Amino acid sequence: MQTTASPALSSSARLPAGVLAALLCCYFVWGSTYFAIRVALQSFPPFFQMGTRFLLAGALLALWTAWRGRDRGRAGFPTALQWRNALVVGALMLGGGMGLIATASQGVGSGLIATCVASVPLMVTGWGLLWGRRPGRWELSGVCLGALGVVLLMRGESFSASPASMACVLVSTACWSLGSVLSTTRFPLAPGAAGFSSEMLCGGAVLMAVSLVLGERPAWPAGAAPVAAWLYLVVFGSLVAFSAYMYLLAHASPALASSYAFVNPAVALALGSVLAGEALSAREGWACAVILAAVGLILIGQGRRRRG
Repeated sequence: MQTTASPALSSSARLPAGVLAALLCCYFVWGSTYFAIRVALQSFPPFFQMGTRFLLAGALLALWTAWRGRDRGRAGFPTALQWRNALVVGALMLGGGMGLIATASQGVGSGLIATCVASVPLMVTGWGLLWGRRPGRWELSGVCLGALGVVLLMRGESFSASPASMACVLVSTACWSLGSVLSTTRFPLAPGAAGFSSEMLCGGAVLMAVSLVLGERPAWPAGAAPVAAWLYLVVFGSLVAFSAYMYLLAHASPALASSYAFVNPAVALALGSVLAGEALSAREGWACAVILAAVGLILIGQGRRRRG
């Protein structure tokens, strides 16, 4: 969120083990979380679901960080400035990004959402313009082609049936991309797990504040399937995969870190089709293909820029 993912995998022998493990985690675990979000929505409303998910995951990770820091003779907690940065990045990536994804999941299939999120590299390129990063020829072609894909999606059946949900997906992607850019430029987080946990705690607090304002109420008693899906999101979607993504942002190029965008749709579409009977219309299928091709052009351009 397929062909362009292969270079990353074919060069896996040259990748550090930590980067390779983080890549595989983002590729496959995140592809399955879109379906898990839909299942959890049966009992947990969008912002409540995401807020409790990230607060618990962030608290567990913070406790582990504190224990490890004590064992090594240091506190291991972010500074006041790093907490501020965590609030900004967490509000964007988790508050806006994940909160709106869960909201959109009420009206749009998980496979289509994953494909829309595949435009993250395109959005990252666009936000980069604000910091003086002019796109090259390949990247500019990708941006134009991606815009065409978005237009095709907006004319598809899913957008007509639920324009609000599709708008949530697009705004969510913009927020997530901006947060990703800021976390590596203007608002760096604390190193390692301390930074990951602070972002999840701050983002979770923002999500719960929005949930409170919206008056969301979970269904009690919660069903077994929604609870299992929520626990899966806490452990694998947040503690494992989200931490892996933040690790990639700090230890790999933006293009490689965002290459998960190619694999996620395939995983999400497969799970949605097999487990929930989701399907794409012909127009939406073409739009998804156009968006993935656009992201491919951007990644090619970024690769050439690094080699140049």
